[in-house]
Amino acid sequence: MGKRLVQLGSLRQLTLGSFVLALIPLIALLWQSQSDLAKVGQMTTLETRFVVDVVSDMQRLDNAAVDIERSIRQFAVLRSEQVAALSDNALEQFAVAADNLCQALAVPSSCNRLSEQLTQLAEYRDIEDELLLSAYLAAVQSSVTQLRDDVESTINQRVQLQQDDLNAMQAKQAWSTAMLVSVSLLLILAGSQLIVNPVNNLKKIIRILAHSGGQLPPLSTHAPKELIDVEKDLHWLNERLQQLEHIRTALLRHAAHELKTPLASIKEGCSLLSDNVVGELNNSQREVLSLLSASTLRLNTLVEKLLDYNLLLQQAQPKIKRSNPNVLVEACLEDYALALQKRDVDVKIELEHIYIDEELFRRILDNLVSNAVAHGAVGRPINIHIYGQEKYLVLDVANRGKRIAPDSVKTLFEPFIRGNEPRNDNVIGTGLGLSIVSDCARLMHGDVNVVDVDYADVCFRVTIPQQEK
Repeated sequence: MGKRLVQLGSLRQLTLGSFVLALIPLIALLWQSQSDLAKVGQMTTLETRFVVDVVSDMQRLDNAAVDIERSIRQFAVLRSEQVAALSDNALEQFAVAADNLCQALAVPSSCNRLSEQLTQLAEYRDIEDELLLSAYLAAVQSSVTQLRDDVESTINQRVQLQQDDLNAMQAKQAWSTAMLVSVSLLLILAGSQLIVNPVNNLKKIIRILAHSGGQLPPLSTHAPKELIDVEKDLHWLNERLQQLEHIRTALLRHAAHELKTPLASIKEGCSLLSDNVVGELNNSQREVLSLLSASTLRLNTLVEKLLDYNLLLQQAQPKIKRSNPNVLVEACLEDYALALQKRDVDVKIELEHIYIDEELFRRILDNLVSNAVAHGAVGRPINIHIYGQEKYLVLDVANRGKRIAPDSVKTLFEPFIRGNEPRNDNVIGTGLGLSIVSDCARLMHGDVNVVDVDYADVCFRVTIPQQEK
């Protein structure tokens, strides 16, 4: 049951689910943006209506103040009831406009003073003193001016407050955007990681299969079922490859062992015949015996190569240690001294110490020198160059002769693949020499390739990582 709880669905479900989860913060951000936009629109509408109403009331107040002054001064001259009615109407209009402004504005001092002045001015019929009447009118006009300033100040304050609210809303929107986008990115990364991790595990398994690197990692539990199925197939493939490897190793071991016994009998028989133990041989018989002996030697070489290749396949872990390359190269050249009598060998060693498995490195040297002797132009020099390149040991073995065709390079390092060109020693090769070189380099986590150089026609380059043990 617990395994089912952690088991993910299909790759399509995971992708769609991650996409939907990543959209949730973005949808929330869109909803908040729309909500804030609606608030801004509502606030703008209210503030615009307030400004329009206040300005209109202020305009009516100004007009009413002008009408009051004109009609009251006319009444003071004419003392007409008709003019008085006009004055009363102007006072009423003024009072209504002033009351509207006072309700909209928070200025009680100005409103109270204006109300007292209107009360005094309402007794204009009883005022006989023109100077007193002018003072009342001037006071009202001053209060109207003050109220106009209050209106302007209130509008500015509300505009500033609205601006502050907008700034606060923008800051909140920016913070929300950053947070929700970050959450969305985290969800995207989390969803992608659920795919990347098993894919990386698949790549790791493939590398292990390619390099025979040991035990495979366990099956993933937090992965889409398609990728888990691929992992299961790779594990099955690994088991199948191990079975085939065991079969190949056993076949090589038994074949080489079984060939040794009849081969020894054949060699002993050829030796007895050549020593005339069973009687004198004529020339034709000696010729046949010579061919038989040569075939026996070739078969013995093939068996030895098979045994050597089988031993190489069984070596699991190289023993890396510090070695002197000069000693290894000198020992190799001594073994090939007879074959190199008519050739110059140009040896250039730039490193005093190298870190390699001596047995594997010696096999590489033996097979590359043997290949250069067998396929290089007779009488032309062979180059052996050992040097360092970044954190790698590089071995170049080059010879003159016919270049290797590009199509042949692809299969050159596979076992039992022989070149089409005849050897200088007229011996039929086993096709294992370069394969052994490749396997030895691989066991030391290195590689071998055919490279182009300006001083030779064919150059094999072996690169081996260097790490002190």
